[in-house]
Amino acid sequence: MTEAAAPIVEDVEVDPRLLEILVCPVTHGPLEFDRAKGELISRSARLAYPIRDGVPIMLPEEARELTDGD
Repeated sequence: MTEAAAPIVEDVEVDPRLLEILVCPVTHGPLEFDRAKGELISRSARLAYPIRDGVPIMLPEEARELTDGD
């Protein structure tokens, strides 16, 4: 079996003021913005929240789990 290729994500822009106030809904800890992947990363929860059309989707059920390589 071959591994599916990761989807190509164009650089995502999010209002910097929004990034200052957003926290992880699980841990209430800080988030890192990964512009290339279009995600907000919560290292403490090991989750990556997607950003769709410039809107962060802050639902744990929509987040992907981080792997050791992330």
